[in-house]
Amino acid sequence: MTAVYFINTWLKLFFLLTPFFALSVFLGLTRAFTPARRRKLALQTTAAGAAICLVLFFFGHAVFALFGITLDAFRVGAGTLLLVSAVASMRGQSANADPAAEDDDIAVVPLAMPIMVGPATTGVLLVMGAEVANIGQKLVASIAVLLAVAAVGAVLLLGEPIERRLGARGVRILGKVTGVFIAALAAEMILTGVGHRLGLPVP
Repeated sequence: MTAVYFINTWLKLFFLLTPFFALSVFLGLTRAFTPARRRKLALQTTAAGAAICLVLFFFGHAVFALFGITLDAFRVGAGTLLLVSAVASMRGQSANADPAAEDDDIAVVPLAMPIMVGPATTGVLLVMGAEVANIGQKLVASIAVLLAVAAVGAVLLLGEPIERRLGARGVRILGKVTGVFIAALAAEMILTGVGHRLGLPVP
């Protein structure tokens, strides 16, 4: 059960972090960068993304308590944002970015947030943090989150070889395919929130 939960959480987070959309933006922003500067930026972005994800995950319950928001209401809201994000990803919106100067500090903003960890992903991490109360599950989920961010970081590090092999068009197509999976996750969140709110049996 723990292994299944870990794999499910990892896969969910990996797609939520939109690795190929992030790669498309990363490559666009770093066209003028040296390979060494690009690698350093990829590592900085990964570290920033991991820190942001963990903060959101561990303080999700406190956010709900502070604002008096029910978990089901947030599921519906986050799911709606996620659905909008999925549609934008499938349409290839915002995939083009103007190159940045090599001395620009773009690791945290915009790469880690909002490119990797956007509003929809933020909502999902807050919901996950509020749902998981068991310490063991918290630990497993935290490891899954870190490994998902690390996997996206690996995609950024291998950006040039991936682009050479697939081409810019291939990267965009993978980003759109990712959008399909995100749309399915969004639908599940919305249906779960509505079902709980209406007292319907939800698996």
